[in-house]
Amino acid sequence: MPTQSDRIVILARQPYPIFHTRDLARLWNIKNLNTLYTLLKRYTKKGILFRIYKGLYSLVQPKNLDPMLLGTKALHGYAYISTETILVEKGIITQIIHNYTLVSDCSRRFRIGQHSFVSRQLDDKFLYNTAGIIEENGIMKATMERAVADMLYFNPKAYFDGMNLINFNKVRALQKEIGYPLTSISHVTSA
Repeated sequence: MPTQSDRIVILARQPYPIFHTRDLARLWNIKNLNTLYTLLKRYTKKGILFRIYKGLYSLVQPKNLDPMLLGTKALHGYAYISTETILVEKGIITQIIHNYTLVSDCSRRFRIGQHSFVSRQLDDKFLYNTAGIIEENGIMKATMERAVADMLYFNPKAYFDGMNLINFNKVRALQKEIGYPLTSISHVTSA
Protein backbone atom coordinates (compact mmCIF):
# COMPACT_ATOMS: atom_id res chain seq x y z
CA MET A 1 0.00 0.00 0.00
CA PRO A 2 1.47 3.40 -0.99
CA THR A 3 2.53 5.83 1.72
CA GLN A 4 1.02 9.31 2.10
CA SER A 5 3.92 10.87 0.20
CA ASP A 6 3.59 8.24 -2.54
CA ARG A 7 -0.11 9.05 -2.90
CA ILE A 8 0.57 12.78 -3.19
CA VAL A 9 3.31 12.16 -5.78
CA ILE A 10 0.85 10.06 -7.79
CA LEU A 11 -1.65 12.96 -7.75
CA ALA A 12 0.97 15.58 -8.53
CA ARG A 13 1.97 13.65 -11.67
CA GLN A 14 -1.57 13.74 -13.05
CA PRO A 15 -2.25 16.32 -15.76
CA TYR A 16 -5.05 18.02 -13.77
CA PRO A 17 -5.36 18.84 -10.07
CA ILE A 18 -9.06 17.87 -9.75
CA PHE A 19 -10.16 14.35 -8.79
CA HIS A 20 -13.40 12.50 -8.20
CA THR A 21 -13.49 9.95 -5.38
CA ARG A 22 -13.48 7.10 -7.91
CA ASP A 23 -10.39 8.58 -9.59
CA LEU A 24 -8.57 8.62 -6.26
CA ALA A 25 -9.57 5.03 -5.47
CA ARG A 26 -8.24 3.91 -8.85
CA LEU A 27 -5.01 5.97 -8.68
CA TRP A 28 -4.23 4.79 -5.16
CA ASN A 29 -5.47 1.23 -5.80
CA ILE A 30 -7.86 1.34 -2.84
CA LYS A 31 -10.77 -1.06 -2.97
CA ASN A 32 -12.15 -0.50 0.54
CA LEU A 33 -14.30 2.65 0.50
CA ASN A 34 -13.98 3.12 4.26
CA THR A 35 -10.21 3.29 3.88
CA LEU A 36 -10.58 5.81 1.06
CA TYR A 37 -13.02 8.03 2.97
CA THR A 38 -10.78 7.96 6.05
CA LEU A 39 -7.78 9.03 3.96
CA LEU A 40 -9.78 11.80 2.27
CA LYS A 41 -11.00 13.11 5.61
CA ARG A 42 -7.45 13.03 7.00
CA TYR A 43 -5.93 14.70 3.91
CA THR A 44 -8.53 17.48 3.80
CA LYS A 45 -8.05 18.13 7.53
CA LYS A 46 -4.27 18.43 6.98
CA GLY A 47 -4.75 20.72 3.95
CA ILE A 48 -3.17 18.22 1.54
CA LEU A 49 -6.41 17.97 -0.46
CA PHE A 50 -9.24 20.48 -0.74
CA ARG A 51 -12.83 19.32 -0.86
CA ILE A 52 -14.72 21.14 -3.60
CA TYR A 53 -17.91 19.27 -2.76
CA LYS A 54 -18.77 15.72 -1.75
CA GLY A 55 -16.91 13.41 -4.10
CA LEU A 56 -14.75 16.09 -5.79
CA TYR A 57 -11.30 17.06 -4.50
CA SER A 58 -8.38 19.18 -5.61
CA LEU A 59 -4.69 19.59 -4.87
CA VAL A 60 -5.23 23.34 -5.32
CA GLN A 61 -7.55 25.59 -3.35
CA PRO A 62 -10.82 25.81 -5.32
CA LYS A 63 -10.60 29.61 -5.56
CA ASN A 64 -7.31 29.18 -7.49
CA LEU A 65 -8.69 26.72 -10.06
CA ASP A 66 -9.56 27.74 -13.60
CA PRO A 67 -13.38 27.87 -13.54
CA MET A 68 -13.62 26.31 -17.01
CA LEU A 69 -11.51 23.33 -15.92
CA LEU A 70 -13.55 23.10 -12.72
CA GLY A 71 -16.84 23.04 -14.65
CA THR A 72 -15.75 20.40 -17.14
CA LYS A 73 -14.24 18.18 -14.43
CA ALA A 74 -17.31 18.55 -12.19
CA LEU A 75 -19.45 16.93 -14.89
CA HIS A 76 -17.19 13.84 -14.72
CA GLY A 77 -17.59 12.94 -18.36
CA TYR A 78 -16.80 14.33 -21.76
CA ALA A 79 -17.68 18.03 -21.88
CA TYR A 80 -16.42 21.10 -23.64
CA ILE A 81 -16.85 24.86 -23.28
CA SER A 82 -19.07 26.27 -26.02
CA THR A 83 -22.02 28.49 -26.98
CA GLU A 84 -22.28 31.76 -25.01
CA THR A 85 -18.95 31.48 -23.18
CA ILE A 86 -16.98 31.14 -26.41
CA LEU A 87 -19.16 33.60 -28.33
CA VAL A 88 -18.73 36.30 -25.67
CA GLU A 89 -14.97 35.60 -25.61
CA LYS A 90 -14.84 36.07 -29.42
CA GLY A 91 -17.03 39.20 -29.48
CA ILE A 92 -19.94 37.52 -31.30
CA ILE A 93 -22.25 38.15 -28.33
CA THR A 94 -21.80 41.39 -26.41
CA GLN A 95 -24.24 40.80 -23.53
CA ILE A 96 -22.92 39.88 -20.11
CA ILE A 97 -23.25 36.15 -19.51
CA HIS A 98 -23.18 35.06 -15.87
CA ASN A 99 -22.71 31.33 -16.48
CA TYR A 100 -19.98 29.27 -18.02
CA THR A 101 -21.69 27.29 -20.76
CA LEU A 102 -20.73 23.72 -21.50
CA VAL A 103 -21.92 21.01 -23.82
CA SER A 104 -22.04 17.45 -22.47
CA ASP A 105 -24.26 14.37 -22.27
CA CYS A 106 -26.43 15.93 -19.53
CA SER A 107 -28.58 18.99 -19.06
CA ARG A 108 -27.61 20.57 -15.78
CA ARG A 109 -27.29 23.86 -13.92
CA PHE A 110 -24.86 23.96 -11.03
CA ARG A 111 -22.79 26.28 -8.93
CA ILE A 112 -19.35 25.76 -7.40
CA GLY A 113 -18.24 28.56 -5.12
CA GLN A 114 -18.73 31.83 -6.94
CA HIS A 115 -19.02 30.21 -10.39
CA SER A 116 -22.25 29.24 -12.15
CA PHE A 117 -22.41 26.65 -14.91
CA VAL A 118 -24.98 25.56 -17.46
CA SER A 119 -24.49 22.31 -19.35
CA ARG A 120 -26.53 21.72 -22.48
CA GLN A 121 -27.24 18.11 -23.35
CA LEU A 122 -26.12 17.00 -26.78
CA ASP A 123 -26.81 13.65 -28.38
CA ASP A 124 -23.73 11.39 -28.34
CA LYS A 125 -23.55 11.22 -32.14
CA PHE A 126 -22.87 14.98 -32.16
CA LEU A 127 -21.11 15.33 -28.81
CA TYR A 128 -18.25 12.99 -29.60
CA ASN A 129 -17.62 14.47 -33.03
CA THR A 130 -14.45 16.46 -32.37
CA ALA A 131 -14.75 18.71 -35.43
CA GLY A 132 -14.14 22.25 -34.24
CA ILE A 133 -13.05 21.21 -30.73
CA ILE A 134 -9.61 22.23 -29.48
CA GLU A 135 -7.74 21.74 -26.23
CA GLU A 136 -6.33 24.73 -24.38
CA ASN A 137 -4.49 24.12 -21.10
CA GLY A 138 -6.32 20.84 -20.57
CA ILE A 139 -9.74 22.35 -21.26
CA MET A 140 -11.76 21.22 -24.25
CA LYS A 141 -13.22 24.25 -26.05
CA ALA A 142 -15.24 24.86 -29.17
CA THR A 143 -13.73 27.00 -31.87
CA MET A 144 -15.75 30.10 -32.67
CA GLU A 145 -17.34 28.32 -35.65
CA ARG A 146 -18.20 25.23 -33.60
CA ALA A 147 -19.71 27.46 -30.88
CA VAL A 148 -21.89 29.14 -33.53
CA ALA A 149 -22.89 25.73 -34.96
CA ASP A 150 -23.69 24.46 -31.45
CA MET A 151 -25.71 27.57 -30.66
CA LEU A 152 -27.68 27.26 -33.90
CA TYR A 153 -28.34 23.59 -33.15
CA PHE A 154 -29.79 24.46 -29.74
CA ASN A 155 -31.53 27.62 -31.00
CA PRO A 156 -31.87 28.03 -34.79
CA LYS A 157 -33.07 31.62 -34.25
CA ALA A 158 -30.13 32.63 -32.07
CA TYR A 159 -29.16 36.29 -31.95
CA PHE A 160 -25.56 37.31 -32.72
CA ASP A 161 -24.32 40.86 -32.21
CA GLY A 162 -21.18 40.33 -34.30
CA MET A 163 -22.60 38.69 -37.43
CA ASN A 164 -19.78 40.23 -39.50
CA LEU A 165 -17.25 38.25 -37.43
CA ILE A 166 -18.80 34.89 -38.34
CA ASN A 167 -17.58 32.94 -41.36
CA PHE A 168 -20.82 31.14 -42.21
CA ASN A 169 -19.10 29.02 -44.87
CA LYS A 170 -16.97 27.47 -42.10
CA VAL A 171 -20.03 27.14 -39.85
CA ARG A 172 -21.98 25.33 -42.59
CA ALA A 173 -19.02 23.04 -43.30
CA LEU A 174 -18.90 22.16 -39.59
CA GLN A 175 -22.66 21.63 -39.46
CA LYS A 176 -22.33 19.13 -42.32
CA GLU A 177 -19.32 17.39 -40.77
CA ILE A 178 -21.00 17.09 -37.35
CA GLY A 179 -24.36 16.10 -38.85
CA TYR A 180 -26.28 19.11 -37.56
CA PRO A 181 -29.20 20.44 -39.61
CA LEU A 182 -28.04 23.29 -41.85
CA THR A 183 -29.21 26.72 -40.78
CA SER A 184 -30.17 29.34 -43.33
CA ILE A 185 -28.49 32.70 -42.78
CA SER A 186 -31.86 34.40 -43.26
CA HIS A 187 -33.06 32.63 -40.09
CA VAL A 188 -30.16 33.99 -38.05
CA THR A 189 -30.90 37.41 -36.58
CA SER A 190 -28.52 40.28 -36.12
CA ALA A 191 -28.67 43.89 -35.01
